[in-house]
Amino acid sequence: MTPLLFLLLAYSVGLVAVGAWIGRTVRRSEDFFVGGRALGAGLLFSTFLAANIGAGSTVNVTGLAYHHGLSAWWWNGSAGIGTLLLAFWIGPRIWTLAAARGYLTVGDFLEDRFGRDVRLLAAVIIWIGSLSIYAGQIIGASAVLQRVGGVSPTTGALIAVVAMTAYFVSGGLLSAAWVNRVQLLVIVTGFALAAPMLIAKSGGLAPVLEAVPGSSFGAGTAPGVFGVGWPTIFLMAPAFFLSPGLVQRAFAAKDVVALRRGVGLSGLALMIFALGPVAIGMAGRALMPELASGPADQVLPAVLVQGVPWLVGSIALAAVFSAEISSADAVLFMLSTSGARDFYRGYVNPAATDAQLLRVARIIAVCAGGLGFLLAFYHDSVRAALGTFYSVLGVTLLAPILGGLFLPKAGRVAALAAMGVGLVALFTAQDLLKDPAALAWLAARGLAWMTASFVGLTLSTLAYLGVAAARRN
Repeated sequence: MTPLLFLLLAYSVGLVAVGAWIGRTVRRSEDFFVGGRALGAGLLFSTFLAANIGAGSTVNVTGLAYHHGLSAWWWNGSAGIGTLLLAFWIGPRIWTLAAARGYLTVGDFLEDRFGRDVRLLAAVIIWIGSLSIYAGQIIGASAVLQRVGGVSPTTGALIAVVAMTAYFVSGGLLSAAWVNRVQLLVIVTGFALAAPMLIAKSGGLAPVLEAVPGSSFGAGTAPGVFGVGWPTIFLMAPAFFLSPGLVQRAFAAKDVVALRRGVGLSGLALMIFALGPVAIGMAGRALMPELASGPADQVLPAVLVQGVPWLVGSIALAAVFSAEISSADAVLFMLSTSGARDFYRGYVNPAATDAQLLRVARIIAVCAGGLGFLLAFYHDSVRAALGTFYSVLGVTLLAPILGGLFLPKAGRVAALAAMGVGLVALFTAQDLLKDPAALAWLAARGLAWMTASFVGLTLSTLAYLGVAAARRN
C-alpha cells in the first residue's frame, strides 16, 4: 500500500466517523430528508457547493480542458448559472410551498400539482438518471485510487462505494451537510495549491494558453462534443435548478433569506472554482503531452501525481476524492428519499410510520450504492455517465416543475405529454447528431451549437404549453 493510498483510506474513515457522529441525533424522517428544515446560509453554502463539485467538475473538466482548452470552463460555469437560478428564482417559490404544505421531496410537489401518475413517472426517470451520475462519481474516485495506489478498477470502485454510502446512511442530509464542510475545505485547498503551481511550472500563462491549439472560450473546437463551449448551458443549467437532490436540499433552508444567500453564494463560488480544473488541464497539456493518447479521466490524477510536489499532490488528490464523494452523497440523497417517499409510502405502504420511512430510506441508500457500483462498469467514462443524467433530468422535469410553479392549471396531461415528448426528442436528436452529415448540415446554417438537450428542452416546453392552450380553449 502506498503512503498516498493509506492517506486517502484514512481520510475516508474520518469522513464516515464524522457522519456517524452527526447521524446519531437523527430520529425523524424530516431530519434525514430535509435536515429538520433548519439549515442556515453557511451550511447551505457548503453542502450545495460540495455537492456540485464532483467527478464531472474535476476529473471530467480537467480532461476536457486538456483536449479542448478554455471552453471547458462552461461545464462548471453553466452549473453555476443554474445554481443562481435556483437561488433567486425557483428556490424561494418552491421552498414557500414546501414549508406550507410539508413537502419532503420533489415527488410530493409533483403529486400535489399533477397527481400520482406524474409523481411515479418522474420517480422512475429520476432513478434511472441518478444511478448514472452515481456511477460517474464512482468512476472518478476509482480513477484516483488506481493512479495513487495501483488498485484494480473493481477494488477502487468498491472502496469508493463503501466510503460514499457509509456516512450518508448514518444521518442523511444532516450528516451530509456537516461532512460537506470538511470536504469543501479540502477541495478548495487542494485546487488552490495545485493550479498556480502547475501554471508556474509550465512557464506562465502564455504557454498554458497556447498548449491547446485552436481552442477558444466560447464555442470550443469540437462540434457535437457536449461539455465544451457555451451550448453546455442547455445541458447543465437546467439540471442544477431542477435536480431533485438539489431542490430538496433547498427545502432544508430555515428561511428564504438563508436560501438566497447560501445557494446564491455557492453558485458564484462554483463559477470561480471552474477556473481551477481548466488551468490544471491546460497546464497538464503543456507539461505532459503524452497523456493525449490515454483516457481523459486519467489526466487529472496523472498530473497531480507527477506534476507537483508530493505533499501538494496528496492534498489535491484528496480534494478530488472528496469531490466525488460529496457529489455521490447528493445522489444517494435523491435516490433514498425518492425511493422511500415516492415508491414505498406512495405505493407499497401508504400507512408507513415515520420510523418505517426512515428505516426504508437507509436500506434504499445501501441498495442504491450497490446498483451504482455495478453500473460503473457499464459506462466507459465520467462524461458519458453524467451526460446521460443531466440530459434526461432536464427534458423530464423542466416543464413539470416550472409549469407546476407558474402554470399549474395545465394539468396532468400537459405534464405527462411534456415528459414523453422531451424524452423522445432527446434520444432522437442524440442519434441524429452522431451523423457527420447532420453536423455538417447544421454547421452550414450556423446551428452547430444545437445540442440534443436543447432540442429536448424546447419540444418538451412546447408540448406543455400546447396542452395548456388547448385546455384553456
